[in-house]
Amino acid sequence: MTDEVLTRREGVAAVISLNRPKAIHALTTAMCEAMIAALQDFAQDDSVGVVIIEHAEGRGFCAGGDITLLRKSALEDGGISGRRFFLLEYRLNHMLFTYSKPVVAFMDGVTMGGGVGISQPARFRVATEHTRFAMPETGIGLFPDVGGGWYLSRLQGRVGYYLALTGARFDGSECLYTGLATHYLPSAAQEEAKRRIGAGHEIDGVLASLAVTPPDPRIAAHEGAIRKHFAFDTLEEVLASLDRDESEWAAKELASLRTKSPQACKVALHELNASLQLETFAEEMAMEYAIASRVLVLPDFAEGVRAVLVDKDNAPKWKPAAPEGVSEQAIAAIFAPLPASEEWKPL
Repeated sequence: MTDEVLTRREGVAAVISLNRPKAIHALTTAMCEAMIAALQDFAQDDSVGVVIIEHAEGRGFCAGGDITLLRKSALEDGGISGRRFFLLEYRLNHMLFTYSKPVVAFMDGVTMGGGVGISQPARFRVATEHTRFAMPETGIGLFPDVGGGWYLSRLQGRVGYYLALTGARFDGSECLYTGLATHYLPSAAQEEAKRRIGAGHEIDGVLASLAVTPPDPRIAAHEGAIRKHFAFDTLEEVLASLDRDESEWAAKELASLRTKSPQACKVALHELNASLQLETFAEEMAMEYAIASRVLVLPDFAEGVRAVLVDKDNAPKWKPAAPEGVSEQAIAAIFAPLPASEEWKPL
């Protein structure tokens, strides 16, 4: 077990509290194991009516997965320990997606990557004025995993494609507006919400009674542009469309996209399109595990993490450096099904 995941009871509510504040509660293999074990126990306990997922002290809900651990695996053990992490993390994601009891996730503060994976499956997803939601994986040579392909592809108006490619950060009002959150509460009201839920009050009624009207979502002003420029199935077409737009917004998004891994962006586009053809979340997780198993050990991931988190020079040298260098054959190889003995399976 690990002290980086705490559990407690609040009446009928079982609370899972992430407790790795120095890393903004980024998930480790041990944390995924602990959460799976806790959820299995709660599922069998008739006195548990609801599961709450929150963070302990610190400024964010969950910043993602332990990226430095994954980079070390890519460089030192051929991805073995990294694949073990993905296996468990995706099992946790799937368990939450199919969980038999209602789950309430409090997305207070930084909610990125792996934090998205443990909040989006929840029936109730609470944003606050502190929420900072993003799937920033293309900036480190990875891809929107933890179910990102499923959730983002199904957002209205190509907003999910925009998030997947650019890694844009949404605040709480934007999360509510796009459906990534179900409720918007002041951060100060969270403890009262948990108290009332634990006391057995109806969850939706509790959250609705404490909700406030959020600020106008900034993303609303750009919906038309997102629908226009991110409607294409190839990265080259997205870039060309933005390049033809002389607006300040388009120039900013184009500049941002050009800093991302071309390989990761093409993987993300292919992933979201493929996800729309899948019928179950288990199929999504199996597809993402195959992608992750391969992308983990390709050069862009270790290089992206080096540039952002290790040397912090923010000057990654992507291979290939341009979208045109990422062939359809290379993408097809990343998405090829794994051998039966290696494929992902749910618990």
